[in-house]
Amino acid sequence: MFEYKGIKIFWLGHAGFKIKNSKIIYIDPYNIKPSEPADIVLITHEHFDHFSTKDIKKVLNNTIAVCPEFCKLEFLKLGVKEILTVEPGKKYFIGETEIEAFPAYNINKFRSPGVVYHPKKDKKVGYIITLNGVRIYHAGDTDFIPEMKNLKDIDIAMLPVGGTYTMTAEEAAQAANAINPKVAIPMHYGEIVGSEKDAEKFKTLAKCKVEILKKE
Repeated sequence: MFEYKGIKIFWLGHAGFKIKNSKIIYIDPYNIKPSEPADIVLITHEHFDHFSTKDIKKVLNNTIAVCPEFCKLEFLKLGVKEILTVEPGKKYFIGETEIEAFPAYNINKFRSPGVVYHPKKDKKVGYIITLNGVRIYHAGDTDFIPEMKNLKDIDIAMLPVGGTYTMTAEEAAQAANAINPKVAIPMHYGEIVGSEKDAEKFKTLAKCKVEILKKE
């Protein structure tokens, strides 16, 4: 667990996080233990390691779901009544919580020649969540994309480092150095691709403070 200005951040493994202050927010829970009920669940895209219905079920309780349009039907099947669908580049509010959907896509990670794993046209997302003035960026599954160079005033950046489907440790460090957050937290390693060595390499290359969290 890492605490920043009263906001507690728990890494749940892979790309999953729990953010806790007056609200309990989950992002991409995957292979998690039963945990506190969620006020809000944010999903970046439809891949099984980010949109895991069996894990979402563990935290549902009058929960508001936030997701791209193409994930809405599955949330309806789970009985979620309040669903906010998002598009990259747009801002939304749930009470006082500001949520900005941010582009997330591949540039140089290919499924087959010329076909990336996460195409820009699919409108998969990352999120910038603003809580009590603290700006938290969860990058989703992405490469170091040009849009990141325009990110400003990010307090905490959660960046994938595992490679194959997302940034490598070196690429994530380049992203961190461009974004210049107060703190960076590596993610997307240790489950499907990547290892703690990638997180450690990222820490040595990033110029900002880096917190490597233990899985909750």
